[in-house]
Amino acid sequence: MKAARILIADDHELFRRGLTAELSQVAGWTLVAEAANGRDAVTLAAEHNPDVVVLDLTMPELNGLDAARAILAANADARILILTAHESEQLVREVLSAGARGYVLKSDAGRVLIAALHALLEGRLFFTSNVARMVVDGYLRAGNQDTANTTALSAREREIVQLLAEGSSNKDVARVLNISVKTAETHRANIMSKMGFASLAELVRYAVRNKIIEP
Repeated sequence: MKAARILIADDHELFRRGLTAELSQVAGWTLVAEAANGRDAVTLAAEHNPDVVVLDLTMPELNGLDAARAILAANADARILILTAHESEQLVREVLSAGARGYVLKSDAGRVLIAALHALLEGRLFFTSNVARMVVDGYLRAGNQDTANTTALSAREREIVQLLAEGSSNKDVARVLNISVKTAETHRANIMSKMGFASLAELVRYAVRNKIIEP
């Protein structure tokens, strides 16, 4: 059995415990860290250099897709598995575009998690069985085109959208991202202008619609 260092990030503690229990059954696999939000997952991934990172799609502070992008930017060899309660062609495309190579519905995790991680460790893709083959085939034929609305935003702007949608003030954004309040205000204004948002409520609706935050 191939040894592996694994990091799990999910904001639901009971679900995270369940995943940990599953992983403990596999000889040679070590859980090196757990995170309850995407930002901590990025920090812990940089600290522990895991072989595989299991990321919940919707987490506080930084969602799973943007966390995946940040983790892979620092360590291109990491394998990313996205867990989600949602199922759609758009999400499959977003997952692959972010660099993740696994997509598993949370309802299937107890049954297929170990098989999914084996696949990723062997350099293969893994998708939950409910995802239609035509979705993956369609994505591959499209040549990894970005079709989601979120691609209009930079990685930093997506982070700020999530923080604002979660109720953070400009000061809060500045503190979390270690930037000045003025820079946070400028980013916010640019986002509102670029996306055509007339109010914070529209920004929040956008974040919910694009699975950046939970409704």
